[in-house]
Amino acid sequence: MCCSHHTEERSVPLAQPTEKFDMDLIRGMKFFDPHVHMTSRTTDDYQAMADAGIVALIEPSFWLGQPRTGPDSFKDYYSSLVGWERFRSSQFGIKHYCTIGLNSREANNEPLAEQVMEMLPLFIYKDGVVGIGEIGFDDQTAAEEKYYRLQLELAKESGLPVQIHTPHRDKKRGTQRSMDIAIEHGLDPGMVIVDHNNEETVKEVLERGFWAAFTIYPFTKMGNQRMVEITKQYGPERIMVNSAADWGISDPMAVPKTAALMKLNGISLADIELVTYRNAITAFAQSGQINEADFVSVIDQSAKFEGNSILRGGQQPRIDKSSIIIS
Repeated sequence: MCCSHHTEERSVPLAQPTEKFDMDLIRGMKFFDPHVHMTSRTTDDYQAMADAGIVALIEPSFWLGQPRTGPDSFKDYYSSLVGWERFRSSQFGIKHYCTIGLNSREANNEPLAEQVMEMLPLFIYKDGVVGIGEIGFDDQTAAEEKYYRLQLELAKESGLPVQIHTPHRDKKRGTQRSMDIAIEHGLDPGMVIVDHNNEETVKEVLERGFWAAFTIYPFTKMGNQRMVEITKQYGPERIMVNSAADWGISDPMAVPKTAALMKLNGISLADIELVTYRNAITAFAQSGQINEADFVSVIDQSAKFEGNSILRGGQQPRIDKSSIIIS
């Protein structure tokens, strides 16, 4: 539900979308994007991400841009996250994981939300599901709080991490409220990833023991240079960056680009690795689903998923070829 943009978040100075990045600075590095909506992206994006060193990603459940009208549309969407999208990612040598949840915006449709809640246990135990998410607040309504609480209980029952979407409006209060409720429900802050942070929220999130995730997103949320300054100020512990790339104007290359800017600004390779790779693995591996050995995959584009291939026309499949790291 990363796409509900509002003017309040735009009040912070932003990086220009035309900013240039020397990608040679990160040649050979590995990256993990823990929040990217690949359902909304093309195969060209997958190829570019693989070429830039992204070896694994997490795709959270989110709002698709218009309200869903029935439970079957949720069922089909969740099925695609654990099925087709996982296959499509593998065709470019990227390991695909997901988080499953009822997003805050659609939690306000209570008759539908009740049906979705009954459905969630059918998906959260499937292979590749590494958390409950993204959940939390949008307009901070009573309905949003109700279904946020119910999903926190589901996370406790399943032993899965929680991926929180913090609101675009009144972000500081919404972030504090999200953490307060998580603690009230007895969740260990180390099992909770609070996403879409900014300069206003990061200090408290870290002080309270939660993971602080930052979305590098054009015109809103967090810019590349601002992320560099936050890493310098707070260090790399329990901080991670993601792209949250979706159907809006967004950049699936945000993680490696930010890494390149960090290196240019004198941040150590060890710290860059934590923020753009290792911390995401540590946080979400608590699901028991992530093994780095699985990131090394053989690409076989002759494979099919339920009879369907990513290839079209006379395209030749790419077989037994490792990803090229930034040519």
